[in-house]
Amino acid sequence: MKEEDKAQAKGELFFHLVFMFQTAALQQMGKLINPVTKKIEKNLEQAKYSINILEILQEKTKGNLKEEEKKYLDNVLFELRMNYLEELKKPEEPSKEEKKSPESEENKKE
Repeated sequence: MKEEDKAQAKGELFFHLVFMFQTAALQQMGKLINPVTKKIEKNLEQAKYSINILEILQEKTKGNLKEEEKKYLDNVLFELRMNYLEELKKPEEPSKEEKKSPESEENKKE
């Protein structure tokens, strides 16, 4: 494999790595359906962890990325941070027990 081809393959892997953590964070924020469970799941603590990993990647690769890679990572982090803040501002969703209507409880007693 030529050096140019190796560099291109590494660049593609970098984009894929960032995309993996971006997708994970969006799923963890409840913005995307989990492809395994086919449900919307929300875990903001885990989403923050995924964002932190990308922040570390940004810090550790500073000065070593092509301009296109740097812009992509910067944009992904900006988008994820804004989405995360939006989710933090939302009120807590009631638990399943709180969602049950009083009528459904009355029907169980009968």
